[in-house]
Amino acid sequence: MIAIPYFTALTTYFSYGLLFVFGQFRDFFRKILDWWSTDNLQGYAPICLGLEDFYIRRLYNRVQDCFGRPLSSAPDAWFDVVERYSNDNNKTLKRTNNVSRCLNLGSYNYLGFAAADEYCTPRVIDSLKKYSHSTCSSRVDGGTLALHNELEECVARFVGKPAAIVFGMGYVTNSSILPVLMGKGSLIISDSLNHNSIVNGARGSGATIRVFQHNTPFHLEEVLREQIAEGQPRTRRPWKKIMVVVEGIYSMEGELCKLPEIITICKRYKAYTYLDEAHSIGAVGKTGRGVCELLGVDTSDVDIMMGTFSKSFGSYGGYIAGSKELIQYLKYNCPAHLYATSISPPAAEQIISAIQVVIGEDGSCRGAQKLARIRENSNFFRSKLQKMGFEVLGDNDSPVMPIMVYNPAKVSSFSRECLKQNVAIVTVGFPATPLLLARARICISASHTKEDLIKALEVISRIGDLVGIKYFPAEPKKQQQVGMLKLE
Repeated sequence: MIAIPYFTALTTYFSYGLLFVFGQFRDFFRKILDWWSTDNLQGYAPICLGLEDFYIRRLYNRVQDCFGRPLSSAPDAWFDVVERYSNDNNKTLKRTNNVSRCLNLGSYNYLGFAAADEYCTPRVIDSLKKYSHSTCSSRVDGGTLALHNELEECVARFVGKPAAIVFGMGYVTNSSILPVLMGKGSLIISDSLNHNSIVNGARGSGATIRVFQHNTPFHLEEVLREQIAEGQPRTRRPWKKIMVVVEGIYSMEGELCKLPEIITICKRYKAYTYLDEAHSIGAVGKTGRGVCELLGVDTSDVDIMMGTFSKSFGSYGGYIAGSKELIQYLKYNCPAHLYATSISPPAAEQIISAIQVVIGEDGSCRGAQKLARIRENSNFFRSKLQKMGFEVLGDNDSPVMPIMVYNPAKVSSFSRECLKQNVAIVTVGFPATPLLLARARICISASHTKEDLIKALEVISRIGDLVGIKYFPAEPKKQQQVGMLKLE
């Protein structure tokens, strides 16, 4: 639970209120001018109408230069950001031929596989020559290659499940699987801060949805007990099945799921467990096998394990791992498997090769070194930010660390000033977060050196003072310097 200071909350509400009032004022005059325009389609309702359109035009456009920045290089520890400019107050942005070499603190390149790799890249090139760049078909038609079967077996072994199925998009994995597994008469109990793909998948299933307080096992138990006692709405019949959906690492909070406690509760009430490991698989655990390994949970206790390949493995797509019966059922019924084009062969080879590096099958210890480095980098960076006085969310070992900013003006200022200092970060605000809880989200990679991190800390500290987002007292500078010397 984030406790926002009262003064910060007041100024944030005031900022949004001011933007809303001026936006409505401008819209009023816009309607007057449009009354005399003959370009409007007579008889048609506006295709873009409502608060979403208002938010984009009057709030988002003011700061859109802080989002969607185009790149012209691989998302390694450092990358090239294309410079843009606007001649119409940020309504449109035009790219230039100039680039800025920036330190990358925004990409999900946790293990550094997104750039060229001595083991993975040659194998990806060979697969491109052998299989081409696309199957141009779904898995049930002509889109299943030997490479896809090898990938599914490799993923199942890596996560410790009997079988797995892979898809071409991580978002679709959640949004298409939940409607297949759950339906009318079923109950989905979801963490309040689950990813949008889970939310949309749950809504599309037709099942009854209940939400428990974020990462709070005792409230989950209360919701389970209440729903089991009440049964289905109106009929009061028992639920056909109950599923609890959680994430391994919450992408906007950087927090680890309290999985052992949740598993215990689910077993007690005979509820299935669905674990989304998009940000944890490959990134945490002694051998990179996610939160189950990190928290000492047996994978056989998790009924359905989901993950993506776009974070730790430098590729794209997602997977579901579970029992052989479950995977066979999904292959017969899941639209993402039946109708979507299969993962491209080079992307599949990249995943296989990355997993082989992580578990040491490449004949080296680079995988273990990457895992040790991302853990050290993450814990070092988080501790230094906290000592500087920033409000940092999340747990140790998590490579995701949000810095709370709150005020919308500070969000854009922080992002722009960091870019001027050649540090590229991701800022997140409403509607991706609650209105008052805007933040900057730092993602640490194994490819970052200690020099990179120290440079980033110096820039972020300086800009944090300038913008005014150090909400806690900082540790004396002498102690910080001693800590950095010890690390070196």
